[in-house]
Amino acid sequence: MGRAAEMLEVTQPFLRSLEEAGLIDPQRSTGGHRRYSRRQLRRAQRARELIDQGTPVAAACRIITLEDQLAEHTGHPESGAQS
Repeated sequence: MGRAAEMLEVTQPFLRSLEEAGLIDPQRSTGGHRRYSRRQLRRAQRARELIDQGTPVAAACRIITLEDQLAEHTGHPESGAQS
């Protein structure tokens, strides 16, 4: 988790809050370390962008979920996640 937080320039509690909100669900290594997929890292980055703009966490999670659904429907996977 520490490495992912460092890469995204967020705190570990921020990543935990996204996990608790259901936005990301990292796999666990045999040692119990969280393993984030690229998609989860993109979603966390997008959440950070929205929250930095003043969007509440729950609303940011909903927006990202809707962006993902729209991207899937239009045939452009991951297009909702901005870099």
